[in-house]
Amino acid sequence: MEAILNLEPKRVFYYFSEISKIPHGSGNTKKISDFCVEFARKEGLRYIQDEFNNVIIFKSAQNTVSDKTVMLQGHLDMVCEKEPGYDIDFSNDPIALKVDGDWIRAEGTTLGGDDGIAIAYALAVLEDKSIVHPDIEAIFTVDEEIGLIGANSIDLTETKGNILLNIDSEQEGIFTVSCAGGATVSCVLPLNYSMSKGIGYKVCIDGLLGGHSGVEIDKYRANSNILAARLLNILCDKYSIKLISLNGGLKDNAIPNLTVLEILSDSDIEDTVKEFEREVRNEFRVSDPDLKITVEKKRFEGMATDEELTLKASRLLLAQPNGIINMDLEIPGLVKTSLNMGILKTDPEKMEFSYSVRSSLKSEKSALIEKIKAVSELAGAKTNVSGEYSPWEYRADSDLRGKVTAVYERLFGKAPKYEAIHAGLECGVLAEKIDNLDAVSFGPDMPDIHTPKERASIASVKRVWDFLIELLADLCN
Repeated sequence: MEAILNLEPKRVFYYFSEISKIPHGSGNTKKISDFCVEFARKEGLRYIQDEFNNVIIFKSAQNTVSDKTVMLQGHLDMVCEKEPGYDIDFSNDPIALKVDGDWIRAEGTTLGGDDGIAIAYALAVLEDKSIVHPDIEAIFTVDEEIGLIGANSIDLTETKGNILLNIDSEQEGIFTVSCAGGATVSCVLPLNYSMSKGIGYKVCIDGLLGGHSGVEIDKYRANSNILAARLLNILCDKYSIKLISLNGGLKDNAIPNLTVLEILSDSDIEDTVKEFEREVRNEFRVSDPDLKITVEKKRFEGMATDEELTLKASRLLLAQPNGIINMDLEIPGLVKTSLNMGILKTDPEKMEFSYSVRSSLKSEKSALIEKIKAVSELAGAKTNVSGEYSPWEYRADSDLRGKVTAVYERLFGKAPKYEAIHAGLECGVLAEKIDNLDAVSFGPDMPDIHTPKERASIASVKRVWDFLIELLADLCN
């Protein structure tokens, strides 16, 4: 930790290390919210903390006279993923940071740079008495990673800004100016368990890269839940199979990289599993070269479903859509509509799976949700739609983009890039709450977010800090 505190910019890395000490997974944001409130109190800044744990901190213009107000915005929650076997309780334990050359990483887990780095930048700006900036409204939202819940719930009636700097992107020099809308769709199939005994098999699908279900969906990485559904369907066609359990993924917006299937069978399934492994390793030899499927065999006596219900569950999972549905014909290479089965779990009463659905077109998003509902209802499953958010539409007449371009070219001698992305950003939700919003999203280089390989470039964090400080000064005019 000492090495991290000596990095530049020191106060940004100081606050990032402090944030990493506080458990702040989605749905567990009270402590990190209180940390921001305590910061505001110590700095003598006005703040609002709502019942959802969203926080707004206000700071008046500094070292200048300006009639502008700039919103600095990021989310307080992080995706909690870990390497298999790594021992951590995300609800109580800190994230263990380490320096690896130019990278900040975490020991065995996601880093939380998405979006802890935004909070660290904002706190460092709010604390610094030497920089030049207009009025600032720092907006810290909760539970972005599970459906932009904080952005949807936050009350912005006491704010006055309409210039938004969203620091929730992961490629330096690329500024996002439009994004997809989305929703979370959960499906529940009732299960009936009874006492059973015989030969039990534990099948583990592992070694996948996973990743962000919006940013990495176009890389066609394997989804361990979908592979498990395919395998279960094959086994049900060949043998008498009873389902014991089926569990994979932790977040609907993260492509799952580990799924465990437990079944009861009177036949030896190992050769069939090995053949399936050979097939899918060939299919995903480029995107997921470390994919592996292992089988453990032992006597079993306990609760399981019957063969008929196991078959229904396998057919339901197999019939559901997943992955890229449609590409954008106007923006080459951009995914227009997709979905990701991020969570799959069972208990003695039900099988539940949930999707992150994304689209830059509201009608396509609605049509895809209706398809999930239709397939589910045919199998007797119920669906629930939550966390819907609107797309962030491109603004042609942006004064902010002009400022961004000028500052970026002045600092780095080259033009920035602007793009639309398939991931969901809070800018779309906030644009519905703020009249005439002019926004960009940016950030330092942080590859492999939502996976234990997530990391942040130290040099990039410094360059983006320099850019932010320069941009704030230019936005005074």
